[in-house]
Amino acid sequence: MKLNQANILIVDDDKGVLTAVRLLLKNSVRQITTESRPENLMRLLSQQSFDLLLLDMNFQSAINTGNEGIYWLREVKSKYPQLPVVMITAYADIDLAVKSLKEGASDFVVKPWQNAALLQSLSDALQEKKGAKRKNISGEEVTIIGESESMQTLFLQLEKVAPSDANILILGENGTGKDLIAKAIHQKSTRKDKPFIKVDVGALTETLFESELFGHKKGAFTDAKDDRMGLIEAANGGTLFLDEIGNISLYQQAKLLTALQNREIMRLGSNVAIPVNIRLISATNLPLSDLANEQKFRKDLIYRINTVELNIPPLRRRASDILLLAEFFLRFYEKKYLKQTMSFSEKAREKLADYSYPGNVRELQYAVERAVIMSEGAILKPEDILFSLIEEAVPEKKETPDNYNLEEIEKQAILNALEKHNGNISKTARELGLTRAALYRRMSKHEL
Repeated sequence: MKLNQANILIVDDDKGVLTAVRLLLKNSVRQITTESRPENLMRLLSQQSFDLLLLDMNFQSAINTGNEGIYWLREVKSKYPQLPVVMITAYADIDLAVKSLKEGASDFVVKPWQNAALLQSLSDALQEKKGAKRKNISGEEVTIIGESESMQTLFLQLEKVAPSDANILILGENGTGKDLIAKAIHQKSTRKDKPFIKVDVGALTETLFESELFGHKKGAFTDAKDDRMGLIEAANGGTLFLDEIGNISLYQQAKLLTALQNREIMRLGSNVAIPVNIRLISATNLPLSDLANEQKFRKDLIYRINTVELNIPPLRRRASDILLLAEFFLRFYEKKYLKQTMSFSEKAREKLADYSYPGNVRELQYAVERAVIMSEGAILKPEDILFSLIEEAVPEKKETPDNYNLEEIEKQAILNALEKHNGNISKTARELGLTRAALYRRMSKHEL
């Protein structure tokens, strides 16, 4: 269905939003109905046939406070499963909005929205374009591969947060591609023509940390022969990517927090404040629960760097992506090393699919590169696929927990079932006797 043929219902308790959307859509749709009281939503749907629902995420009501949009989305989808629903949210609720996609929403738009983007989202929802899987997300220099459910979620998050200036925290094991995600965000942002500066802050001593990030004046310390611009200043107007931020000391955290709060830095040896305008992306291989330990990491800094949180799943939890990635790397390296067109034998494909990849995507990449270099023929055999000995094997999950805490038992049961079914949510839910929605809620609760 085309947008100009649609009868649209808009539900939001902010009458300013209702007015703005009505003005935007009045010449683009057939009919508009607005409602400020969500409790009237189901009655309206029963009385009239609508082609699309535009629904706010949060209402000033006593029902399921903080998740009202999810509550009403479930109500709608339980009785009108075919009705496309587009959610309205704020940047702070991006994670909640992404969960709404798993509950059946077609898309979500972020306030304040761009008019063209809102119209496109509504048009796409009506034409049911959102059901198609994406196999990759690309920027000028970055391609991220994945068609698994977890990567589809990540792609949606990335597309939504990239154009914003929201600070982003990327969580993921070593080798999952946190730096690629950071580059992709920058390339899809409004700052893409400005600098992208990466700093491995975990490798810096406290002295180097200040000098590298904030710069210094000549004579500030023994080896300071000249004035030097710091990397925060160098990223002015663009994106600063702080990798392995979970490894910096409390002293370093305090210095960084002050700079982020004040939006200015002072070079070592100077008392002149230099204003800076950066978009901050941080990454760590530590779980968020470790960062929440105030003896190791300041909570005020977590809130400052974590407007939006992106979780990159390990490769062993997205098994459907393994062969897709292997083929991508095969094509890349056969061209790089001027090889003839190559392919994997069936046994080689089985070997690739069955491995646990403790080194994640990086380990798979190196294994394929090594195979392309060393192989004598065009067909890669199992013996051509050698995995790194430097990676520690992923430990087997215990069948019984170390304790009988019910929360831990539930978490371990979910992990075991996910592992057994290679991350397939439908099969995992059936094994656990849950609906997909219930499984997602439990995975969210346990930060899986």
